Amino acid sequence: MAGGLTALGGFATAAVAQDSLTFTSYGGTYQEAQRKALLDPVEKELGITIREDTLTGIAQVRAQVLTGAVTWDIVDLGLNDCALAEKEGLFEPLDYSIISTEGFKDTAYSKTWAGTIYYSTTLAYNPEFLEAKPTSWADFWDVEGFPGARALQNTPGGNLEIALMADGVAPEEVYAVLKTPEGVDRAFAKLEEIKPHIDVWWTSGAQSAQLIADGEVDMEAIWNGRLDAVKASGVPAEQTFNQAILSLDCLAIPKGAPNKDLAMKVLARILAPDLQANIPGLINYGPTTSLAFDQGKITEEQAAISPSAPENIASQLPTDAAYWAEHRPAIQERWDAFMTR
Repeated sequence: MAGGLTALGGFATAAVAQDSLTFTSYGGTYQEAQRKALLDPVEKELGITIREDTLTGIAQVRAQVLTGAVTWDIVDLGLNDCALAEKEGLFEPLDYSIISTEGFKDTAYSKTWAGTIYYSTTLAYNPEFLEAKPTSWADFWDVEGFPGARALQNTPGGNLEIALMADGVAPEEVYAVLKTPEGVDRAFAKLEEIKPHIDVWWTSGAQSAQLIADGEVDMEAIWNGRLDAVKASGVPAEQTFNQAILSLDCLAIPKGAPNKDLAMKVLARILAPDLQANIPGLINYGPTTSLAFDQGKITEEQAAISPSAPENIASQLPTDAAYWAEHRPAIQERWDAFMTR
């Protein structure tokens, strides 16, 4: 990273008052946190202007690239969208001579994208309505031992992995099993078991939070940040990182970005540990480099609930983006049929 910072130091003088780019993300409190934690410090350090826009997913990036009308320089997308976009050739290659991946897991970056935050799909529950505390997906499937209303997300990604772990597959073996036709069949067979007991298949993070906040369900799969918000409102909800599905948002530069070189240098700073360490103080997403936890900025309380803190990340299953980029269309078709039966 030292070499990258040296290069950036020479760049900053030339950038003053004349360079700008557009950073595009999902809006709301997430993008507000990105502005404070990442964009404001980079603007000040490099003497540039970072404009902002919002998106909803890969389709908009694809449209800009395929029409040759790219206006965005850095985009934030979910992991599976990043893997698919790389496969479609929608991103510029990243320059890892200035972008450091020290402290990154191998699954947290690729040739054309790098992770910016971690989040987890956890098993959450309301202890006031359950006599015993569920600690695994096998417990979620145990409707006699853990009676109560349940919810899962209406998507194959994550649910197939969850089903296999509920069926006894060790987390480290899940994708090896899924890469066989028999493994996919096994996951769907396990989902057939729990389907009659799922009261709600949620379709948005807000809906999942409302379900447990209102007491409509007793346990569910939920994004960790959404559950934290429910707890902050006073609801006695809990979650476990054991067997959680660890995923991330990534940053990339669309093919043909108007300010590609500047975007590469901005990415190098955004992904550096000192700025990544700013994120947990603003929103409970985890930094993608473990070195962020060594910067003296993340408190013990923040680390305790961070999805990428060392003690939490060790018990989770990282999403295999390459698997979903290859198999997503076929599995989505099968999922749609599963949901309509």
